[in-house]
Amino acid sequence: MKLWGGRFTEDTDKLVEDYTSSIRFDQRLAEYDIQGSIAHARMLGSTGIITLEEAAQILEGLEAVLADVKAGRVQFRIEDEDIHMNVERLLHERIGPVAGKLHTARSRNDQVALDMHLYMRDAIAAVQAGIRELQTALVQQAQAHLDVIIPGYTHLQRAQPVRLAHHLLAYFWMLERDHARFHDCARRTDMMPLGAGALAGTTFPIDREQVMRELGFGHLYENSLDAVSDRDYLVEFLAAASLLMAHLSRLSEELILWTSEEFGFVELADAYCTGSSMMPQKKNPDVAELVRGKTGRVYGHLLGLLTVLKGLPLAYNKDLQEDKEGVFDTVDTLLPALRLFAGMVATLKVRRDRLQDVFARDFSNATDVADYLASRGVPFREAHAVVGRLVLEAIRRGTSLAGLPFEVYQAASPAFAPDIYEALDPVRVVDARAVRGGTGRQAVEQQLALARERLAGDG
Repeated sequence: MKLWGGRFTEDTDKLVEDYTSSIRFDQRLAEYDIQGSIAHARMLGSTGIITLEEAAQILEGLEAVLADVKAGRVQFRIEDEDIHMNVERLLHERIGPVAGKLHTARSRNDQVALDMHLYMRDAIAAVQAGIRELQTALVQQAQAHLDVIIPGYTHLQRAQPVRLAHHLLAYFWMLERDHARFHDCARRTDMMPLGAGALAGTTFPIDREQVMRELGFGHLYENSLDAVSDRDYLVEFLAAASLLMAHLSRLSEELILWTSEEFGFVELADAYCTGSSMMPQKKNPDVAELVRGKTGRVYGHLLGLLTVLKGLPLAYNKDLQEDKEGVFDTVDTLLPALRLFAGMVATLKVRRDRLQDVFARDFSNATDVADYLASRGVPFREAHAVVGRLVLEAIRRGTSLAGLPFEVYQAASPAFAPDIYEALDPVRVVDARAVRGGTGRQAVEQQLALARERLAGDG
C-alpha cells in the first residue's frame, strides 16, 4: 500500500511506477534526507507536537538507518518512489507505526526542497575547494616560470610576446570570478524551506527557527509558496558551473595546442595522457579533450532546467523532479575535472628548449617598433605604416625585424637610431609593459602577490 494510497482503488501501473520514480538518482540525498528528518523530529518533540518518548524513538531509529546507509547495507526500492518514502519505510521496519509520526507537519514538497539545499551547500563548497586547488597549481607554475616568454596571440596569430606566468595568471583571475559566483550562489542556497508544507504552511505549532539553527542555515523562506517552488539557486549553480566549464574548456584548448609538435611549448605528464591503439608514437591529451567536450553537457543542463521552470504555475509540480539529474551530473562533471586539471597543471613541463628560439622568425615585436617611433614624435598612424613596410621587407628577405640592416631602418624613417635593436629584444618588449595588469616582470610579480593574497584569504 502506498503511503498516499488511501483514496485510490487501483494499483499504480508498473510503467507509471517506473517512469515517475526518482529513487534511481535521488538516493544520493539519503544522508541529507535523514539529517533533515532528525532536526524535524527533534523539533516535533520539543514543541510537544509528538511526545518526547516518541521523538526519542524516532531519533534512535533514524540514527540506525543513517548508519546502515553509510555502511551500504540499504536496499532502495522503486515501488517506494523516492528517497523520502524509502527512508520512512526503513524507519518503519525498525521502530514500527510510530515512524508514521515523523511526517507530521511536513510534506515531501518542502522535504525535497530541504534535501536539495543541504546537498547544494556541500556541493558548492566542494567546487570552491576544487577551484582553489587549480588556482594554487597555476600560481605555482607562474612563479616557477616567471622569466619564460611565449608568443601571445590574437586570432590565433602571433601578436605580442608575454610572460608564460602572465598567461597562466589570466586563468587564475577567471577562476577567481568563478569562485566569487559560487560564493554568491551559496548565499542564496543558505535558505531553509522546511515548514512550508505542501504549499501553504502547516496548522501545527512548529518552530522553524529551531530547525534552521540545528541545520546551520542563515535564513528562512518567508513565503511557503516560494519555498517549495524555488529553484533559482539551482539555476544559479548551473550558470556558474557553465562559466567555469567554459574557462576550463578554453584552458583545455590552449594545452591541446601547446602540447602539439607544431607549438611544443609544454609537455603533459604521462599520468594525464593516453596513447593510441594503432600509432605507437602518440601521446594524446585526452583529459583536456574530454573536459572540452563535457562543457556542452553542462550547458545543456542549464538550458534544461530553465526550460522546466519557464511555464510552471505555483506551487509544486512534478516537473520539478527534473531539477536533480542535471544538477547531480554537473557536480559529477565539475569536481573530477577540477581535480584533474589541478594535477595536470601542477605536473606539466615547460619546454624551454623549444621556447629559446621561438622568436627567431617572429614579428611580435612590431608594435614596439611603432611605439619607438611614436616616442620620437612620429604620429602613431604614420609609425604603424612605416613598420608595416619594414615587416614586408623582412619577409621578402627571409629574416626578422632584428635581422634587417640599420640602413633599411634609416631609409624607412630618419627617427630610427642604432638603439632600435635594443627595443627588439623579446625581454625588453615584455618588460616595457610595466603598467599594472601588464606582462612586465614587476607587474606580474604584483599579480602573483595579489593571487597569493586571495588564496591565503580563504584560510
